[in-house]
Amino acid sequence: MSEHDISPVPREARPYQGTPAGIVTRLIANTIDVAVVVAVLGAGYLGWSALLFLIDPRGFSFPELSLLFSLTAATVVAMVYLSGSWWLAARTYGGHVMGLRVHGRRGRRLGPLRSLARAAFCVFFPIGLVWCVVSPARRSVQDVVLWTTVVYDWRPRPDDGDVVGVTPPAEH
Repeated sequence: MSEHDISPVPREARPYQGTPAGIVTRLIANTIDVAVVVAVLGAGYLGWSALLFLIDPRGFSFPELSLLFSLTAATVVAMVYLSGSWWLAARTYGGHVMGLRVHGRRGRRLGPLRSLARAAFCVFFPIGLVWCVVSPARRSVQDVVLWTTVVYDWRPRPDDGDVVGVTPPAEH
């Protein structure tokens, strides 16, 4: 077997490798990412509750959190998760599951500031995703403003210095 016969990209997905992702795939990936954020928030709440229980087991009651605190915590966790994932791996867990990768101009990874700006844009203006339905290049408002693109990329990780989402065509 030659190295060209082995590919992390599923055979059925090869024609789509490197092409812009559509609304359905992106919505599913975003739903998975919301579930990750909710799980982190839930784990944090349970951890805080456990600590309070250990400190005073007899007087323990579950803490009541204000709406402002809950929204602030959700915003911070979402922004840290999204920006960190896009900066370090060029994809979130939802993007990994759906075979998506985010890249900037000329197919390069996003830097920390652009990752943070994209995360803020996605958290505070999620409806901007709908623009990829009417965009010929399947780009959301966030993508247009920040010069990013979301493409299908099933490779485990791009090589350092590699152009994200671009693979040489497989020989059959």
